[in-house]
Amino acid sequence: MRRGATIAGIALLLVGWAMAAAGGMTGHMAGHMIAVAVAAPLIAWGIGGGRFDPARAFPRHVTPMAMMVVELAVVWGWHLPVLRALADTSVAMLVVEQAMFVASGLLLWAAVLGTGPERRAGGVGALLLTSMHMTLLGALVGLAPRPLYAHHHGIEDQQIGGVVMLMVGAASYFAGGLAMLGTLLRSGEGHA
Repeated sequence: MRRGATIAGIALLLVGWAMAAAGGMTGHMAGHMIAVAVAAPLIAWGIGGGRFDPARAFPRHVTPMAMMVVELAVVWGWHLPVLRALADTSVAMLVVEQAMFVASGLLLWAAVLGTGPERRAGGVGALLLTSMHMTLLGALVGLAPRPLYAHHHGIEDQQIGGVVMLMVGAASYFAGGLAMLGTLLRSGEGHA
């Protein structure tokens, strides 16, 4: 089952990358959300506990809150108009951007899914905070009164891209955080 999750995650990455490369803000956001909010958790769960699990290999560094900050910096940084323009006009920069999205998403989900009882509350916090920053960024992009990214297909494309971020990104992390909180409460760890 874990191997199937890893394979499905990798297959979804390919679909997301094709969407991101197709152009437009909507395609970019769909590819980005597939990478960090759908494929990354599948891959992280698939490799969890194994030799490729970064949370197992580097437990002191790959912690939920630290990786939440890393993903926040990567996501917000690549949505600055100047970096967005670089990724849209250079194949090399698009590859760097997408690699950073996948790496940061994988590290966050691996840290959260690989937490032991002593750090599970940090995993809940990391996912809920990520949901909040994805919501905020999606709202800023989607509700901007003018195009933020001149090289895209206009304000409607940008608005739809913002909605994609709101719907997929915020929902994925929120659902993950609530599921982890439920596990924490059911196990009685919340009383320790």
